[in-house]
Amino acid sequence: MTRRFLLVGLTGGIATGKSTVAEVFRRLGCVIIDADGLAREVVVPGAPAHDDIVAAFGGGILRPDGTLDRQKLGAIVFAVPDAKKRLEAITHPRIRERFAEALAELEARDFAGIVIFDAPVMIESGNYTAMDRLVVVVTDAATQARRLTARDAVGAAEAEQRIGSQMPVAEKAKLADYVIDNSGDRETTIAEARRVHAALLADLKARGRARD
Repeated sequence: MTRRFLLVGLTGGIATGKSTVAEVFRRLGCVIIDADGLAREVVVPGAPAHDDIVAAFGGGILRPDGTLDRQKLGAIVFAVPDAKKRLEAITHPRIRERFAEALAELEARDFAGIVIFDAPVMIESGNYTAMDRLVVVVTDAATQARRLTARDAVGAAEAEQRIGSQMPVAEKAKLADYVIDNSGDRETTIAEARRVHAALLADLKARGRARD
């Protein structure tokens, strides 16, 4: 079955405001598949990825109830590049499986709208090449650092380390079909998201005509 929906990758850098844009798209009627949500599903106690992560990083990353302490694990992952690669090698295959299942369900429903795959490391993992369109949310470096320190209650040095561990958003933007600048106020970002949504609807319509 040829899918009728437009599959759109949504990505950016840490604290660039990707979640804000995803929520605007959701309110405009898009289906949102959240990679972070899929990531949480594959690491629940009893899931294979959960056991593999504990084996790789030790029991010290667990809460008393056996769930992962994401803050402790994140501190390790952001501090040690090899640790990040090890974690991704464990989780990414399982996340891809869940993602494929979600797309199959939409195809079975004959869904014909816009599907947004919200994923922070889509470009780094290479998954962006499977998207019909790619949207990248960017912001200036100072705003990104300020938002990260406020959101995660971390110091400036740790914020800089976390941002530096990721691919620069300027490099991601070069691969985008559409860029949303989230450096300004919320209303400006919402307007930008609406502009891109209208363009995606036009892309979907053109795709339908080409298929017919």
